[in-house]
Amino acid sequence: MMTRGATRMTRVVMGHMGPRYFSTTVLRNDPGTGVVGGAAAGLLHGFPANPSEKVAVTWVRHFSAMGSRSASTAALNDKQQEKESSDKKVENTATAAANGGAGKSVVSYWGVPPSKATKPDGTEWKWNCFRPWETYEADMSIDLTKHHAPVTFLDKFAYWTVKVLRFPTDVFFQRRYGCRAMMLETVAAVPGMVGGMLLHCKSLRRFEQSGGWIKALLEEAENERMHLMTFMEVAKPNVYERALVFAVQGVFFNAYFAAYLISPKLAHRIVGYLEEEAVHSYTEFLKELDNGNIENVPAPAIAIDYWRLPKDATLRDVVLVVRADEAHHRECQPLCI
Repeated sequence: MMTRGATRMTRVVMGHMGPRYFSTTVLRNDPGTGVVGGAAAGLLHGFPANPSEKVAVTWVRHFSAMGSRSASTAALNDKQQEKESSDKKVENTATAAANGGAGKSVVSYWGVPPSKATKPDGTEWKWNCFRPWETYEADMSIDLTKHHAPVTFLDKFAYWTVKVLRFPTDVFFQRRYGCRAMMLETVAAVPGMVGGMLLHCKSLRRFEQSGGWIKALLEEAENERMHLMTFMEVAKPNVYERALVFAVQGVFFNAYFAAYLISPKLAHRIVGYLEEEAVHSYTEFLKELDNGNIENVPAPAIAIDYWRLPKDATLRDVVLVVRADEAHHRECQPLCI
């Protein structure tokens, strides 16, 4: 009685767990090859599907977890091989580029190589910071004497703020106008970016158009940055000047950000007076070049391509186009208010 009940319980348990852990395979010995082969049979408790067939029946334990682990290991090995192959490709590309650019280098996070551009004369375009369609010829029709007389309290506050900021600059750089221009451009490139960013957020919050001023301010910031890239080729800053740039930019960015949040009109008026000072500084720069106090070296290649200057352009030509840009930025500020 006990044995029959135990047998019945065993059958029930094995009926549920058998398909998971055991295979019901009839093993036959092939007399021709001597290899034991398996054929699926309708076994549940170890009996052959065909009772007349004398075959060896066995329970074969299936380690499903081990099978999964083996499959996972195989998948990981495949992924590792793919990664090693990818790393090898990148290494070969970098090596080829270092050996003269014979290899095809990819300089994009998405693996898409940049489009090739050429100059009008057919030579290859070598600048990645700007493209040929972003170049232009500077408008030299400017008024050097134009000045916005401070009338309101905000105008006077902006005017004297800029005058106070100019004093330490005069003391530090004196008549080194190359380094002075470099420092000026690190500051001048900040307002356009801050203003464009805040107007962008305002447009998103209010679900309204910006009237094109977001793009205008960001383009102004990019133009000022290109001024800096140009003067970096002319004036090589030392360690102290680089440290000063870090400090001034950090302070000015946060101060201008706060001023723009409080009063955009005040912020743009400050920039307008900064641009007036920039026009004055570049005018003095030109005087030093004309008097021979500063060597009129050939223009950097990046300036020739950006402003479409002649190939024999000099530093004086660069200062002229930069001054024209600053004058146009000066006239743009009242329109932003």
